[in-house]
Amino acid sequence: MLSANAVILAYGDSITAGNGAPPTQNYSSLLAEKLQRTVINAGVPGEISAHGLKRLPALLDKHQPTLLILCHGGNDMIRKLGANELEKNLRAMIDAAISRNINVVLIGVPKPGIFLESLDIYDQIAAEYNLPLERDVVPKVLADNALKSDLIHPNARGYSMMADSIYLLLQKNGAI
Repeated sequence: MLSANAVILAYGDSITAGNGAPPTQNYSSLLAEKLQRTVINAGVPGEISAHGLKRLPALLDKHQPTLLILCHGGNDMIRKLGANELEKNLRAMIDAAISRNINVVLIGVPKPGIFLESLDIYDQIAAEYNLPLERDVVPKVLADNALKSDLIHPNARGYSMMADSIYLLLQKNGAI
C-alpha cells in the first residue's frame, strides 16, 4: 500500500516525458492527480536503455521513491539496438530499484511494426521478478491515430488512457 506521502518515480524516455501533450497532460502528471501522491517525471526524450541505466541510480538515491514505474525500450527498438541489450539493461534497472527496497511496475513497449504488441521480454522479466506489468496500454494507444500526436507519441487522450491503466494496475495489485 502506498502511503499518503509516497514518492513515485516515473522513469523512461519521451513517452514518460510526455512528448506530444502539454506538461500537465503527460501520464505521470495525470497519475499524480488520480493517486494524490507525488509522481516525479524522470523521462528523457530519445534516451536508450543503456543511458537510462547509467542515469537511474542517482535518481533513486536522490528521490528515494517508494515505487518506480519503468517504461523504457522504445528508442532501443527504433534504433535496432537489440532485445538482448534492452533486456539486460531493464533487469539492471530493476535490480537497482530492488536493492534499495523500491517496488517496481513495468510498462511494456511495442516493437515497431504493423501489429503492435509489447516485446515478450517484458512478460519474461515481470514473471521472473514477480512485478506488476501493464503490457497492453502503450501498444493500444500507439495503434490508434486518435490517441497519438505523431507516429510514436501519445496525445493528451493517449496519456490519459495510460494513467488510467496504470492506476487500475496499482489498484489491482493492492498499492492503493
